[in-house]
Amino acid sequence: MSERPEDEQRDEEQGVAGEEPEAQAEPAAPEETPEPAAPEETPEPAAPEEAPEPVAAEEEAAEPVAEEEAAQPVAEEAPEPVAEPEVAAPEPAAPAAAASEEDDEEEEIDLAPRVKPEIPGADLIPDIVPEGDQFLDAEAQAAAEADAEALAARERDEDDEEERRPIADAAIDLAAGARYTATGKRKTAVARVIIKPGSGTYVINGKALEAFFPRETLQRIIRQPLETVGYESRMDVVARMHGGGVSAQAGALRHGISRALIVADPNLRGELKRRGFLTRDPRVKERKKAGLKKARKRPQFSKR
Repeated sequence: MSERPEDEQRDEEQGVAGEEPEAQAEPAAPEETPEPAAPEETPEPAAPEEAPEPVAAEEEAAEPVAEEEAAQPVAEEAPEPVAEPEVAAPEPAAPAAAASEEDDEEEEIDLAPRVKPEIPGADLIPDIVPEGDQFLDAEAQAAAEADAEALAARERDEDDEEERRPIADAAIDLAAGARYTATGKRKTAVARVIIKPGSGTYVINGKALEAFFPRETLQRIIRQPLETVGYESRMDVVARMHGGGVSAQAGALRHGISRALIVADPNLRGELKRRGFLTRDPRVKERKKAGLKKARKRPQFSKR
């Protein structure tokens, strides 16, 4: 196709007009580019059309960075021979290893069968029941209990006989004019006692023992001291009493006779005290309180 000279002239004018704005835009390019911000990249005048040049620049910039990163671990490896990090590192690791071992041991222990604990009191001597007494009927069991009670009663009687046995080493002067006096007390009763050689008679406030104390239990209590010493038929007792009741007077009389025997022979003190004859019974009646009928008895309470 042939072009007209007019068209060619118009195209040249348009081309000249298009190149002028490009020349004017060139000085503004260095102001907008952020290349000066990166110190590693070297500013080079490059045409905007060439795209592979910045990629090559980025690769070149990445290479020194990679070299720096590779150099950093080498620098970090240098302080490894220092003793401080080596000593500090194994300290926390040791408890962790020990804890893991303990956990393993605990798991092994849990998996193992549990051992039955020892029975408490296994070291004690068992009270074994004879085979014949294990399966007894009511009659046989009652008979066994009766035998046990009889045995206990027999032991008590033996103990009483031992207590009644006279003291062999008693040595009391039984001269014709010998007199031994003492005072015995029980509750509010007071007994002034005189023992002297005689045939074993008791005179209390001018009366015989059986008349003043008709109960056999009280008579036995009064005779205990002289029977223990062995002089129940060789000494007479004369007493004056006042205060208290019958039981209290009997206890006061026994206390007075025992103390009189100590005056006659001090060596009898240990044996009489062991039997409790020299101990003053401190039990007395509790006093009455105001607002009550007796020591503790209260009047009936009425709510309405």
